[in-house]
Amino acid sequence: MTRRTILKAGATITATAFSGLATQGVWAAGSDKPEKEEVKIGFIPLTDCASVVMASVMGFDKKYGIKIVPTKEASWAGVRDKLVNGELDAAHVLYGLVYGVHEGIGGAKKDMAVLMGLNNNGQAITLSKKLAEGGAIDGPGLAKLMQMEKREYTFAQTFPTGTHAMWLYYWLATYGINPLKDAKVITVPPPQMVANMRVGNMDGYCVGEPWNHRAIVDGIGITAATTQDIWKDHPEKVLGTTSDWVAKNPNTARALTAAVLEAGRWIDSSLSNKNKMAEVIAAKSYVNTSVDVINQRILGRYQNGLGKTWDDPNYMKFYNDGQANFPYLSDGMWFMTQHKRWGLAKGEPDYAGTAKSVNRIDLYKEAATLANVPVPKSPMRSSKLIDGVVWDGKNPKAYAESFKIKA
Repeated sequence: MTRRTILKAGATITATAFSGLATQGVWAAGSDKPEKEEVKIGFIPLTDCASVVMASVMGFDKKYGIKIVPTKEASWAGVRDKLVNGELDAAHVLYGLVYGVHEGIGGAKKDMAVLMGLNNNGQAITLSKKLAEGGAIDGPGLAKLMQMEKREYTFAQTFPTGTHAMWLYYWLATYGINPLKDAKVITVPPPQMVANMRVGNMDGYCVGEPWNHRAIVDGIGITAATTQDIWKDHPEKVLGTTSDWVAKNPNTARALTAAVLEAGRWIDSSLSNKNKMAEVIAAKSYVNTSVDVINQRILGRYQNGLGKTWDDPNYMKFYNDGQANFPYLSDGMWFMTQHKRWGLAKGEPDYAGTAKSVNRIDLYKEAATLANVPVPKSPMRSSKLIDGVVWDGKNPKAYAESFKIKA
């Protein structure tokens, strides 16, 4: 990040001082003024839209010379289409959806960009009460029930190349269930999950909060696994847009990223902030549910719907000292390995090349400097998943081919 001078009350300040600046229009005197002052950001009614919403509600956007206009969308397919055709500037969006569009799977091919991660953790796999009564209260229980009672089992995810499809498939396969052969998998928008389970349209689903806890409150489902059980501190939603939009609006992209970074840090900084966030996003214009359905799991207070309760230290994080936000190349590459594993990818992906193209680490670092957010030393990270297999991004081709259960 180069040092820039901006006149304010006769004083000269640098870009790194912006984190303490609360005045609107700080960009007006420099060449870094945002190209667009009003930025339309799509979101789906989920808890993890919170940093985008709070950046607008709390005024973090004004600090960087922009106005975020959050727009509520009905489905991930709708978000995809509006990003591609330019109706939205950017969106709270599934990591795997961005990569799917970039790869030309799950929609028309379009060069895409990940500006930052919005959160880690905080999704879950819900099974119906009927399955739970048959002994399917976790992965091994589900596998046993499916062996004993042969029928068509239906599970739902939210978008074919998205995060929830990949968590669901990975979890099922860990317990010997092939999601492509042993079950029927359907796509359902997040806010419709609970209603569809209520009428018996599916046996289980993977979705973001609050729609797992809502199933428990409504007495129709149980939490069989959290996604942090599958991969601790996994990547989840991102702030995504098209490559074209970033090329035309680099200053806006930087300002937007800095504002959302500040909002994520604000949410994670205290219990009172988390509770305030839950009150805001529970409103009809955002998630449209009761505050208690959101705030329990945001505070790490979990229950499975069968009497078990626990405090989970790996609940949804919006900041986590910047670890939740840095667009690690290895995270993007992981979704590509799973797209290859399940037969979604065409040919052999260019794992590292694609990740470097999509994940805009250059812009992220500039935004992080503005918001005074620490940046990890390496663009790669290592994690051990639920099956004991380590993912570090070093040999993605071998990793994708190593799974016993695959397409």
